[in-house]
Amino acid sequence: MTSDLFNRIEQVIDAEIKPAIERDGGSIELVSIDEHGMVQVRLTGACSTCSASSITLHGGIERILRKRFPEVTSAQLADD
Repeated sequence: MTSDLFNRIEQVIDAEIKPAIERDGGSIELVSIDEHGMVQVRLTGACSTCSASSITLHGGIERILRKRFPEVTSAQLADD
């Protein structure tokens, strides 16, 4: 994937997703995008141990990114 796509996704995360996650005491960082359109993010703070992080990832983050970027096929948490 191109660095342009990475930057555009990062802008959407920072503007639309991160504020909601920060309200719950967490944060999000875009880690990578592979050639198949899989986005990896890192959740930190309260979100890193939250039992609802999977719901946040798939029902929120992935849904928003797939809607905004047809190139995105899925989202997953980055291995730490």
